[in-house]
Amino acid sequence: MSRDRNISNKTGTGYQQEKSGLLKTPLAMLNDPEGEHVPEFLPSVVDAHVHLFPDHLFASIWQWFDHFGWPIRYKITSQAAINFLLSRGIDHIVALHYAHKPGIARELNAYMADLCRSNSRITGLATVLPGEENAADILKEAFQLGLAGVKLHSHVQCVDLGSEAMHQIYKACTKYNKPLIIHAGREPKSPGYNCDPHVLCSAEKFEQVIRSYPHLRICVPHMGIDEFEAYERMLEHYDNLWLDTTMTLAEYLPTDYFPDLSQMRADRIIFGTDFPNIPYAWDRELKRLCQLNLPEDTLALILGENAKHLFSINIGDDYEKAYG
Repeated sequence: MSRDRNISNKTGTGYQQEKSGLLKTPLAMLNDPEGEHVPEFLPSVVDAHVHLFPDHLFASIWQWFDHFGWPIRYKITSQAAINFLLSRGIDHIVALHYAHKPGIARELNAYMADLCRSNSRITGLATVLPGEENAADILKEAFQLGLAGVKLHSHVQCVDLGSEAMHQIYKACTKYNKPLIIHAGREPKSPGYNCDPHVLCSAEKFEQVIRSYPHLRICVPHMGIDEFEAYERMLEHYDNLWLDTTMTLAEYLPTDYFPDLSQMRADRIIFGTDFPNIPYAWDRELKRLCQLNLPEDTLALILGENAKHLFSINIGDDYEKAYG
């Protein structure tokens, strides 16, 4: 159901006025201690924002981050990343990737489907470069492989939210009833991108999309960075919108924002980490989430239940397949 109420004001004008972006210079590594396991008292945890790429693409991504983003603390392969998280108590992984150029999406989607077939505790999403030839067919084939949705990144793929190429993706996701995760927030902007995210992305453009496609289930990572207030407002008005917490709980990015999750729709917030492409401990955000003293039912929704619902995950089936 939709709900209307006032959202408390958040500060944040400083970073919105900084036209050069949050990543105008690379950020630093944190040497914070990491835990050995998810705390036993927590409900089922789904990390709904884990990046898995073939080795050669991971190497290129890490090189980009070293020059323009932040030092990657966990430079490990996809299989090692899967083993790392599952062995530490993460119950399920939603795996994401993105095609940065035309002609590679089919190969990436096949790679992701193979990972999912090898482990029932992984739900993989498809990708495509909006505007490439046969984009809708590429997604149809990916869904036939069992991939559960679509991941796009406006900054990397240099695609305008309102472009005709994007409308093809919106229509395909709606047709096949698959959720779309898209980095639609304007930040973190970097001189390492080949386009200006502040031109391609805006909360205003995004709201036109979600209003035009009421049956499109869409999740925006990083709480919509840097237009947090606008995305919080939209969360109250649109039942087909989810936000994920990735990197906003870490107190790492140079913003003055920390989400007040107790004042948001608990049924529309999803936990994610960006693992392994992070510059701090794997459980940093999990620890901070535990410190918010949220009600147990709210914590259960954010940590796992919302992701299970959005991506049609049945963790009971996972364990039966894994352990008999």
